[in-house]
Amino acid sequence: MSDPVKALVFDAYGTLFDVHSVIKLCDELWPGKGTALSQLWRTKQLEYTWQRSLMQRYEDFTHVTEAGLRYGCKALGLALDEAARSRLMQAYLRLDTYPEVSETLKRLAGRKLAILSNGSPAMLDPVVANAGLSEILDAVISVDSLRIFKPDPRVYKLAVDRLGVPTGSIGFVSSNCWDAIGAKAFGFRVYWCNRAGAPLDELGVSPDHEMRSLAELPALVGAA
Repeated sequence: MSDPVKALVFDAYGTLFDVHSVIKLCDELWPGKGTALSQLWRTKQLEYTWQRSLMQRYEDFTHVTEAGLRYGCKALGLALDEAARSRLMQAYLRLDTYPEVSETLKRLAGRKLAILSNGSPAMLDPVVANAGLSEILDAVISVDSLRIFKPDPRVYKLAVDRLGVPTGSIGFVSSNCWDAIGAKAFGFRVYWCNRAGAPLDELGVSPDHEMRSLAELPALVGAA
């Protein structure tokens, strides 16, 4: 673990981009229901990726995300018409970044920086561009070419192949504990951004570092 980190690979949703920045629009459409809908939407979105991987019935992340939205609305008794569906799906292309993201990535300059995400290119390209991250990142890697979702080990290997950096020299950053553990099991050096102070999942694997904000990352990897 003494080798320098030559590349940093970030999860997108929940790590760089705040999936719950849709709450405001959800509340505009259904007053008082925004938080509940956003949380259920995200939960089902993730569940569907795992279930589809296990069933070997891949659909890209746009369809998975919309399916999670439809389920959340049905479960909460919210009428989802075409106009509302379109506005909410468009909001996913303009998700807010967390406040520290831009400055943190700038401080990490000099290393290869990439996203590795369950998102499809049709979802990732707009949200990255909207956040002004296109010029900072060396690569935006989607599982879509592989047609299976994280935490399948083959997904993490995509980053090794794309960046041309050995597994042990790649630092992986995620706010999702299951993703951090999947990356560690694969062999990456892992930085878990545990913003909520959640307990570690009981899967027998631990990340190398735990932090409450991405702002802590530069010091952990020896950046200025």
